[in-house]
Amino acid sequence: MSARPSLSTTVSTKGQVILPASVRKARDWRAGTRLVVEDTADGVLLKAAPLFAPTRVEDVFGSLPYSGKPKTIKEMNAAVLAEARRRYARD
Repeated sequence: MSARPSLSTTVSTKGQVILPASVRKARDWRAGTRLVVEDTADGVLLKAAPLFAPTRVEDVFGSLPYSGKPKTIKEMNAAVLAEARRRYARD
């Protein structure tokens, strides 16, 4: 296993840190990417913030109303297959 090259940066008077381009590119962190900062015993850990807040099934179940006869599993599977065929049909 090869050792990673050591990278460094400097904290500005405003508390800003510039991440090296190689790190941003490897993580696909573009301008505006929100990061979560965790203070750990070994140092500071940066992670991309989740795009959506965590949810539970109980919190969202039934949020899209449907009025009609419930669909069977067979009907739902057929609809998913039909949509997949429509989307990925080759001309």
